[in-house]
Amino acid sequence: MYTERSTLYVVATPIGNLADITQRAAAVLAEVDLIACEDTRHSQRLLDHLQLNKPLRPYHEHSDGKAEANLLESLAAGQSIALISDAGTPLIADPGYRLVSAARAAGYSVVTVPGPCAAIAALSIAGLPSDQFRFCGFLPARAVARDKVLEQLTDDRATLIFYEAPHRIVESLAAMAKICGGERRAAIGRELTKTFETLLAGTLAELAERVANDRDQQRGEIVVMVAGQLQRSSGSAESRRVLQLLLQELPLKRAAAVAAQLLGGDKRSFYQLGLQLQERSR
Repeated sequence: MYTERSTLYVVATPIGNLADITQRAAAVLAEVDLIACEDTRHSQRLLDHLQLNKPLRPYHEHSDGKAEANLLESLAAGQSIALISDAGTPLIADPGYRLVSAARAAGYSVVTVPGPCAAIAALSIAGLPSDQFRFCGFLPARAVARDKVLEQLTDDRATLIFYEAPHRIVESLAAMAKICGGERRAAIGRELTKTFETLLAGTLAELAERVANDRDQQRGEIVVMVAGQLQRSSGSAESRRVLQLLLQELPLKRAAAVAAQLLGGDKRSFYQLGLQLQERSR
């Protein structure tokens, strides 16, 4: 037996290739009383592959407290439950944490059944530093909010990992190149473990141009990884703050020169940053 009564199992499922299901995950799914999932039609394909017939109960970002309460009632009745997402490890960029938190608070056992995760799979083949990394999930859809998040992250020394929607990838890469610096090393993993898997690596400027000019790279599930900031640059949050203060008192050319003297760096880069700051303020 792989399962126990009144236990919630957090089960990782394949991110594309169904052969990546682990033996333990398949065994747990075969034994639990019911499966909580994001999309019942999507998850049914996995069950069909495993030749399983199990009750599927929807649990997703739009689920209300009633859905959690019903699942807790099932645990109280002695049933075992598997929590899965559409792909990969539950709770990574999905709402499963609410159910896990509620189950733990109610005193029920929560057990992990580890396996595939798109963020880790992409990082493992990106060729970027992996001793420190930061999972950032999806960037905000609106440009102003997205840029603000990127500005807060640009000085982070850890490799940054983002999930991105196909219809926003071109704008997001352009924003990353503008805010983090076009010369910053990055990589894009697309459709990992699937038939049309690709991994692109280069600078943010190179990747932004490549994806903008290739419709095929604007499809599917996408993971974007950006190398951490190795040293202070004219694009850092501190540099922007100092330059903004200087621009309140000095002409752009002089402000750029003073910023370069104070912080170190190329005054031409500070001048370009100043142009961007002035453009945004209009």
